[in-house]
Amino acid sequence: MPENHHGAPESPREFAERLNLPFKDMRLLVRALSHRSYANEHSEVLEDNERLEFLGDALLDFVVGEWLYHHFPEMDEGALTRLRAALVCGEQLAEFARQIGLDRALLLGHGEDAAGGRKRPTLLAAAFEAVVGALYLDSGLEAVRDFVLPLLEPATERILAHHLDEDPKSRLQEIVQARGFPSPVYRTLKVTGPDHERTFEVEVLVGEVPLGRGLGPNKRAATKSAAQQALRHLEQGLPIPPKDAKRE
Repeated sequence: MPENHHGAPESPREFAERLNLPFKDMRLLVRALSHRSYANEHSEVLEDNERLEFLGDALLDFVVGEWLYHHFPEMDEGALTRLRAALVCGEQLAEFARQIGLDRALLLGHGEDAAGGRKRPTLLAAAFEAVVGALYLDSGLEAVRDFVLPLLEPATERILAHHLDEDPKSRLQEIVQARGFPSPVYRTLKVTGPDHERTFEVEVLVGEVPLGRGLGPNKRAATKSAAQQALRHLEQGLPIPPKDAKRE
């Protein structure tokens, strides 16, 4: 599958053709790509993608779990569960959406589009799940496997290489305390977006020095993302600055 796409928006049919998605009923794909804001502005759109998102979420749990079960025959249940959670979390699904150029095909209301909705991780993740749900209803489980499985192996390699299947907050705390620093402190910097689609930004500090920032649809997800960024900082060999270091 293509990794990155830039350029003009594309129609649902162009999106399906580019990815070789075998949609027989294009109305299902249109629904999967229709954000609530688009449905509110277009009376001909009878339903947005939220119900398909619900279905796609369940399908991804199954398809990813099935793939992991066969791909890692020696891995125990706990490790499989953690790895599946890392593969189907909102941040990873948004990354899958970016890899296939889903942002170009989203159907958004004018306000949502102008506000940067095509880049919003929560919106991208939801649309990816909705496309999975629509593909299942249109063409069955094998079509879902053909769509999802090529994305899993490189993502799994990255997750395992960077220990992203582990709880990043616990791992960060272990590392900084082993180096003689106090426990990380998390603080919410800002909350943006409408009530039904909030984006939280959280910063993690160690010894009063910021090591990472993260975004997420709730405080928990943003905190996890901030911890992951801090871990990447440390894995790159960058030191924790001294406690009296001045912040920029």
